[in-house]
Amino acid sequence: MADRVTVIGWDGSPLTAAAGAALSAATLVAGAAHHLALPEVPATAERIRLGSIDLAARRIAGHRGSAVVLADGDPGFFGVVRNLRAPEHGLEVEVVPAVSAVATAFARAGMPWEDAQIVVAHPRTLRRAVNVCRAHHKVAVLTSPGAGPAELALLLEGVHRTFVICEELGTAREQVTVVTSDKAADHVWRDPNVVIVIGGGPEQQSTGSWIAGRHPQGVRGWALPSVAYPGSATDAEGESGEGESPGLRAAQLARLGPRTGDLVWDIGSGSGALAVEAAGFGAAVLAVDSDPDACARTAAAARAFGVQLQVVQGRAPHVLERLPEPDVVRIGGGGVPVVTAVADRRPERIVTHASTRDEAEALGAALAENGYTVECALLQSVELDTAAWSERERSVVFLLAALRSDLAP
Repeated sequence: MADRVTVIGWDGSPLTAAAGAALSAATLVAGAAHHLALPEVPATAERIRLGSIDLAARRIAGHRGSAVVLADGDPGFFGVVRNLRAPEHGLEVEVVPAVSAVATAFARAGMPWEDAQIVVAHPRTLRRAVNVCRAHHKVAVLTSPGAGPAELALLLEGVHRTFVICEELGTAREQVTVVTSDKAADHVWRDPNVVIVIGGGPEQQSTGSWIAGRHPQGVRGWALPSVAYPGSATDAEGESGEGESPGLRAAQLARLGPRTGDLVWDIGSGSGALAVEAAGFGAAVLAVDSDPDACARTAAAARAFGVQLQVVQGRAPHVLERLPEPDVVRIGGGGVPVVTAVADRRPERIVTHASTRDEAEALGAALAENGYTVECALLQSVELDTAAWSERERSVVFLLAALRSDLAP
C-alpha cells in the first residue's frame, strides 16, 4: 500500500500550503486530464488518468511511495473519497478539500442554498433526479455525460423551471447561463457542469431555515380530515366522496410509500388530499382528474399546503398515455380498463379500492393477470361524535394493494 494517500480538492484557485506540500512530495498522481496538467504536479511522478476509480484505487494500493488523487471541488461530497475508502481497497486517506461545485454554483448565482435539494444525475438515475426537480423549489443537479441540462429539460417537458447552468467552474472557460427549461434542450453544454433548477413555488424564508434541504413546517401529520383541505367538495356526511375518507387515504399512502425521487400518479384526485400528502413525503406527483372543479381543488390544496404537484385534466385511461413513467399509482376509480392501463406501465406499486366484493375480485384479477401480487383487505371505520359518544359515520371499503411480481418476496 502507498505510504501516504492524500486526496486534494481543486476549485480553480491556487493550492493551499498543505495541498502544495502533499503534491510536491507525490510519487504517484491520479486525476482528470486538467488536473494532471497542473504545473504543481511533479515531473517525475507516475500519472494515472482517472477513468475507473476502482482501477486507480488498485494501482494506488500497490504503489510504494506517496500518492495524491486530484479531484474537483470537495472530494468528500459525492466524490472519490467514498470509493477510495471502500473495504475492498483498504485505503486510508487524508483529505484536503476545496469549495464544492455546488457551493460555487450557488455563489455564482448569488443565491442561498441551505434549502436546496442536491442530486446526482447519471443516465441510470436521471429520471429520479428529474422527479426531485418536479417536487422541489430549488435543486442542484450534479450532472454527467448523457444526463446533463438538455436531458433534464427534455424529461421536464410541461413543467416550467428556470435553469442556472454553470459550466467548467473554476477554469478559464467557466460560464454561467440562465435559461428557461424549455430552452435548455436547444444547446450543447460543456462538461463538467452543475445545474441549479428553480421554480414552482416560493423560496423558503430565512425565518424557517434551520435544517438543510427540508421544510419542516405547516400542518403536522397526514391523513388529515377532508375539511382540512380548502375548497374540498364535501357531501352530506362531511366527506369528499367515494375513496376520500382519511382512513382509506392513510392505508393507501402506507401501501404506496411515496418518497423522494418517486413519481406518483393519483388518478381521480378529487379534493387533492392524497396528492398533497404524497407530495408532502417528498415525491413528485401527477394529479389526474377529468373534472375541472376537482383539478382546481387539487391545485388550491397544493398551494395551501405549500407543496408542488402537477395537475393533469383528462379522462383515464386515455390521458395516461402521455404521462411520464410512474413509480407508484393510486387509482381512485375507472374500473378494470384503468387498472389494466396502469399495470401496462409497470409501476412498482398500485393501490385502488372497491365498494363491493364483486368489484374487488374483478380489479384483483386484472392486476394478477398483468403480473402483480395482490392483497385485499376489508376496511371498516366508525367515526364517533365525542360529545354524545354516538356513531356519526360508518365507512366500509375493500382496499387492494398490488406489488409487481418481480419485486414480491
